Amino acid sequence: MAKKVKETDLNLYYMKNGQDPKENIEDMMKKKKAKEREKRIKENKIQKEDDFNIETETVIQMTNKNRIKKEKEQKNKLTQEAKKRKKRNRKIKFFLKIILLIGILIGGISFTMVSPIFNIQEIQVLNNEKISDETIISLSQLKTGENIFRLNVSDIIKKIKENAYIESVKIHRKIPNIIQIEVQERIHRFSMDFLGKYAYINTQGYILEIAEDSKQMPIIQGMKTLEEEVIIGNRLNHEDLEKLEDVIKIMNAAKEYNLDTEITSIDISDKNEYSIYLEQEAKKVHLGDNSNLSNKMLYVNSIMEQEKGKAGDIFVNGDLNNKFRTYFREKV
Repeated sequence: MAKKVKETDLNLYYMKNGQDPKENIEDMMKKKKAKEREKRIKENKIQKEDDFNIETETVIQMTNKNRIKKEKEQKNKLTQEAKKRKKRNRKIKFFLKIILLIGILIGGISFTMVSPIFNIQEIQVLNNEKISDETIISLSQLKTGENIFRLNVSDIIKKIKENAYIESVKIHRKIPNIIQIEVQERIHRFSMDFLGKYAYINTQGYILEIAEDSKQMPIIQGMKTLEEEVIIGNRLNHEDLEKLEDVIKIMNAAKEYNLDTEITSIDISDKNEYSIYLEQEAKKVHLGDNSNLSNKMLYVNSIMEQEKGKAGDIFVNGDLNNKFRTYFREKV
């Protein structure tokens, strides 16, 4: 009975849905599966289309990205090329300027070397006292009418310094046509006996001149420089140069008490027994070595005042720091 109800119910269902109740269940299942298959196919198709669209969009994005990258690279390349061109143009301009300047310089030099505007019209000598203008100009061998830029300055200086009194020389060009010769002279301070004459010496030991008289300069006696070495322009030997330093110290100490102008000779034969002679006072001062020179001159000055007008010897050649007593011995 239950089975009949069910069949009736199914028949009613089929009729309501416009189906033939005689169709069997298998046919219905087939149709249902066919519909489901169609649905799946449709869904797969839609999915494929979506995937295709996504892939297409990805490809488009990648293509756009590559295109932008290439455009950027191309732009950078163009920028680099522009910079290189700009740099190259700057170099070309720089070299052109250099070439132009060199051309101007060469032209200017050529002009100054040949133009009579720059020919010497006047030669001036500066700072000379001992040596005359004429002597210095003669030594330089400069002549008016010469181009001031064609001069061999080092050669001119060398020629002028052949005179022993000239210590240094500077040559100045005063545009357009004046040459100035600036000199620094050596000054003779002492003299030394030489074959019945006197060789003049400066404080550096240069032999400046050989003359007939001492010109009232202190005469240094007891030098070891050989006669054949006494040549104008030469220097004293090493031993005498060392002693000359002591002579200068003696003169400086004497100057403190106005005794330097009284000294007529200095004997340096023995560096431990230096002595000086004051001709006007007729006194010989025994100094000993070069120690305590200022104190020794103080005692010399004091003894000279006490023994004024008496010829004799003053002894200050002992150790003043060890109770040495200075004394005067009158000449009899």
